[in-house]
Amino acid sequence: MKSIDSKELIMAMEELEKERGISKAYLLESLETALVTAYKRNFDSAENVKVIIDDETGDIQIFAQKEVVEDVFDPMLEISLEDAKKYDKKTEIGNVINIEIFPKDFGRIAAQTAKQVMLQKIREAERDIIYTEYNDRKGEIVSGIVQKNEKGTVILDLGKLEGIMPLKDQIPTETYKVNDKVKAYVVGVEKGLKGVPQVFVSRSNPDFVKKLFEFEIPEIYEGLIEIKSVSRDPGNRSKVAVYSTNEDIDPVGSCVGPKGIRIQNIINELKGEKIDVIEWSEDPATYISAALLPAQVMAVDVKEEEKFAQVIVPDNQLSLAIGKAGQNARLAARLTNWKIDIKSESQFRALLEQSEKMSSEEVNNEEEVVEE
Repeated sequence: MKSIDSKELIMAMEELEKERGISKAYLLESLETALVTAYKRNFDSAENVKVIIDDETGDIQIFAQKEVVEDVFDPMLEISLEDAKKYDKKTEIGNVINIEIFPKDFGRIAAQTAKQVMLQKIREAERDIIYTEYNDRKGEIVSGIVQKNEKGTVILDLGKLEGIMPLKDQIPTETYKVNDKVKAYVVGVEKGLKGVPQVFVSRSNPDFVKKLFEFEIPEIYEGLIEIKSVSRDPGNRSKVAVYSTNEDIDPVGSCVGPKGIRIQNIINELKGEKIDVIEWSEDPATYISAALLPAQVMAVDVKEEEKFAQVIVPDNQLSLAIGKAGQNARLAARLTNWKIDIKSESQFRALLEQSEKMSSEEVNNEEEVVEE
């Protein structure tokens, strides 16, 4: 049978292949599968059907597939050897033969199905393009407009699709109102229902701070300064460790900028979140001391194998070193990836005195045992 506008169908497929990269062979295969389903649905048929579309002319042929058997029990699926030989004289028992059928009004059904398949494949191709585009942008910052705040989840309009920012990826101290312009970090991209790409974004992720630094500080973007580590309490405080192999570059000063203008731009984007920029060092004691800023450190005793550091600070610096609710110490530990125990000078001296007293008592006890 001839399909309606069969040549136009083939031309449309070739155009889609050229402009959108959708394979003509893939479109033909998809249409053939769809036509089998359409035939069975419209003609309430249980027979095995095969559809073949000529890839040059667009002509459609429909075949009923039947197994050649000695005794026919199901005429929809089987055919006797005698009847089968009318179509293929060489056929044998056990073969499957194709018998062309010409269902009434199938041309109209084929045209409708072809249109639906083409539109569906175009949508799928567009979704794949968008998915690839945003998947390639994973780890970057995007801008969007707040569409809605639904049960704690903020939905952003990113232009071609929506960005999803769950509660855990929001900054606790921020509120998001409809039509607010928001920057966020692309955490990942997934294919949701019906293949629609879903972009998951975050403002609480430590890498969001890292990307803001790359955006604001040319030396980081150019690779002259390296961000070694970031630890963060979103909305409250971040610590960023930076390093440069170039001795002529002050990594901390470059990040802060003249009169603090560079770091202030980042603080403004984070709605006032405090940021400590410290210089990374390969010496653990030096690095840990810097990580505990703004507190001043007197001494650091490190145990390399355990990655444990005992830190001594002046009495008046203890609360500053630990921070409110332990925030400063916690962020320093995350930044350095070391376990840190902080004690004041008085606490440390008291421990030393106690230790010396216990040692003295042990010596006295040993001497008494010897005398006996």
